[in-house]
Amino acid sequence: MSHRTPTDILVLHAVRVLGYAETARIAARFALPAEIAAEHLLDAQARGWVSHTAFAGDSGWSLTETGKMQGERLLAAELDRYGTRAVVVQVHRDFLPHNVTVADACTAWQLAEIGIGEDTGTIDETITRLAAAAHALAELEARLVAEMDRFAGYHQRFAYALERARTDPAWITATDRDSCHRVWFEFHEDLIASLGLTR
Repeated sequence: MSHRTPTDILVLHAVRVLGYAETARIAARFALPAEIAAEHLLDAQARGWVSHTAFAGDSGWSLTETGKMQGERLLAAELDRYGTRAVVVQVHRDFLPHNVTVADACTAWQLAEIGIGEDTGTIDETITRLAAAAHALAELEARLVAEMDRFAGYHQRFAYALERARTDPAWITATDRDSCHRVWFEFHEDLIASLGLTR
């Protein structure tokens, strides 16, 4: 049975995995109504768990250190309550070799784009390496989603970015969209937040 994480925890966790985001994007992360997400964000702000900043027409939410610790406590309690810690620990272990592959592929591509470095890859080589990671991500996500549905969606987003990258390489590492690198980074953050680890 796949368990559903309470909405207040999902909102706080969305801020964690996104790093910095406006209310609409936080709500969209777990398909929540924007007004519900906004209520939970204001509650979290009152508790000192998140802060809202605005500058030059841009605004968004980010976690405070207290909010980060609170989020990790809530996620740890969830794993223990549902007995899913061992699954997440094993998925994280199995994820790490693929993380090296994705990091290397993205770094090599970034170097190739700016024309420096000796060990750079072509677009076809980069796509091939990321496609292997996408296959692994599908299996890792399936194991997690069988226990907790908040892990759903990473493979679909990564595969979409990879398909777009075949004709528009910006989808490999761009920070202004759900690029391969960004989706992978969020999945990694989801795992380490759940287990109380650091990168």
